[in-house]
Amino acid sequence: MSGVPLRVVSYNVHGMRDDRPALVGLIRELAPDVLVVQEAPRRFRWRDRCASLAADAGLVVAAGGLPALGNLLLVSLRVAVHRTWCLRYPLTPGRHMRGAVFAELSVRDAGRFVVTGSHLATDPAERPVQAARWKSEMPDLPFIVAADLNEGPGGSAWRMVADGLTGDDRDVPTFPAVLPQRRIDGLFVSPGIAIERYEIIGSDLARRASDHLPVVADLLLPSA
Repeated sequence: MSGVPLRVVSYNVHGMRDDRPALVGLIRELAPDVLVVQEAPRRFRWRDRCASLAADAGLVVAAGGLPALGNLLLVSLRVAVHRTWCLRYPLTPGRHMRGAVFAELSVRDAGRFVVTGSHLATDPAERPVQAARWKSEMPDLPFIVAADLNEGPGGSAWRMVADGLTGDDRDVPTFPAVLPQRRIDGLFVSPGIAIERYEIIGSDLARRASDHLPVVADLLLPSA
């Protein structure tokens, strides 16, 4: 199979409230080209905290943080950032404001592509609305979608996000990290992007680093 390799990791980091050295060590061990973060810093000193996580992990901030309501994209120096934007979902009174982050990226020898990340609501009535709004923003470019969907592959929001995309619906639990019972984290790619490897990381380091396990995908992008 031909194409340009790209490693993407999707990871709910639980606000970096767990074992931070384990978190940084795991990210460095996984060595992503793109890290899609959920529950990144979004309040007091969020810029400094996002930049600090990126620097400690050997990455740079591409987009997100407070403007994307805790969704964050970090990239390696291999990745060029061309354009970024954020999306906010309609607010349900009494619930958390949620949204998504987008970045148009490129790597050498591949055409431009978009990576987007989100963290859908815990309320089952909100999730399909948010999923539909998010899906409506998908660009006319090859794209990669990563999220904490707060539901598994059988859920309506998961099916809506995954429709027309390629992913991995195996029931490999991602939450809670110490004793995983539910699959609520996923990564999907549009036609034209191939998945070479897709793995949920359940190492001892991962169980200390956050309350979620990270999703790792080794992809092949279309050549330019």
